[in-house]
Amino acid sequence: MPSAKAEKGLKEESLARYSASVCRLCRRENLKLFLKGERCYTDKCAIERRNYPPGQHVQARPKFSAYSIQLREKQKVKRMYGLMENQFRRTFANAERAKGITGEALLVLLERRLDNVAYRLGFASSRADARMLVRHGHILVNGKRFTIPSYFVRAGDVVSVKEQRRQMGRIISALDGAQRRGVPEWAEVDREGFSGRIKILPTRSDITAPINEKLIVELYSK
Repeated sequence: MPSAKAEKGLKEESLARYSASVCRLCRRENLKLFLKGERCYTDKCAIERRNYPPGQHVQARPKFSAYSIQLREKQKVKRMYGLMENQFRRTFANAERAKGITGEALLVLLERRLDNVAYRLGFASSRADARMLVRHGHILVNGKRFTIPSYFVRAGDVVSVKEQRRQMGRIISALDGAQRRGVPEWAEVDREGFSGRIKILPTRSDITAPINEKLIVELYSK
């Protein structure tokens, strides 16, 4: 059973989850955040069709302050991993307490989230899909059912799809599409067994998305 703290986090997340078009988020950040799964790899992607910010006055070119640049970087990473503000702040607080460089620790913790790992292993076409699979109990860690998307996996953990759910069309389709983006070096996938093993914990060099984590640290340090 999840703890009271975990239940509070899930309730908060369900009440505050972004419900508008996620393609607007990619256009706002002027970057593919891969929030729509396979659609993001086609010419139907919003960035490909309308490569400008949403809303009125899109031709305006405002000058950005240092604060706004830092805020945009934080918003980009938060949206990329599908976290709400309080969740992101808690993860940052954990990174501050960790050894090493805070910004790098933050990105590593985000990569270690169970929903992200399920996505990276190819069990879902997007992080939002992976989060739903975890919440519904379709994802196992070392054979045990976990329903907390923010659970941090450890080196040696085996993440798998529940046997009764391995014939779900969305999971099979996601595994087929995962070959396009590949599996990170810190993990290995047994496609036939619908499972993956965390060989080592991810490092900053494994995260190839265009992220400047120093700006996020500067923002929260004010």
